[in-house]
Amino acid sequence: MAGKLYLCATPIGNLEDITFRVIRTLKEVDLIAAEDTRNSIKLLNHFEISTPMTSYHEYNKIDKGHYLIGLMQQGQQIALITDAGTPGISDPGEELVAMCHEAGIPVTSLPGPAACITALTISGLSTRRFAFEAFLPTDKKEKQAILEELKEETRTTILYEAPHRLVRTLEELVAALGNRRVTICRELTKKHETAFLTTLEDALEYYRQEDPRGECVIVMEGRSRREMIEEKQRAWEEMSLEEHMKIYEDQGIGRKDAMKMVAKDRGISKREVYQGLLENS
Repeated sequence: MAGKLYLCATPIGNLEDITFRVIRTLKEVDLIAAEDTRNSIKLLNHFEISTPMTSYHEYNKIDKGHYLIGLMQQGQQIALITDAGTPGISDPGEELVAMCHEAGIPVTSLPGPAACITALTISGLSTRRFAFEAFLPTDKKEKQAILEELKEETRTTILYEAPHRLVRTLEELVAALGNRRVTICRELTKKHETAFLTTLEDALEYYRQEDPRGECVIVMEGRSRREMIEEKQRAWEEMSLEEHMKIYEDQGIGRKDAMKMVAKDRGISKREVYQGLLENS
């Protein structure tokens, strides 16, 4: 009978955030796959967990993944942990999960800390709809493509960033998106936890003078739907009613239907379109 993969969330700061279930599971499995065994041994020692460990990280995820799959196919139970947080979130654990599904090995997740959700809930920004971008790509073209997409993103967006790259990332966000409300979260769950609710421009000015410390989570408000609608309406208003009508009529759309579409585009009534066309005729 095949074994099972347990995704075990570990503390992102405060050790008391680990669950009883995770501690029990880490003690009961046959092997723990850890992102950095040197870091994880401190956690295991703290909770008196003596289960053997093996490394599983970005640079060995394929070869080690096949090795772990083989062990689980032989019936071994394996727990996967990261340095902090939930495996699979901005983490090579997603590769191992995919490999397990392909091999028919069951996977279960033991809920616990995740920096993205922790930051979102204390950000003061909308939590109803959100997008998780993790770290922006290092490749310039790929990064620019992502920033172009974020220009039209109406959901709250969550980004991760290292302290030494925070200023550069804020500069890129301001240049691409303009000024938006943002909360910079640091030292999550720790003694000096901060959630700095500000704007992109003010955050940039602040961190140009104050060196950020600790991993950062950027929670940024999405683009206003109202502003997007108003912007489109302003763009149409730069065009005459006749030119606007011609766009639709050239597509074979009847005059009455074209008037309805023009009215909708401009946020006015069909009657106003009709009257405007009469006045200009």
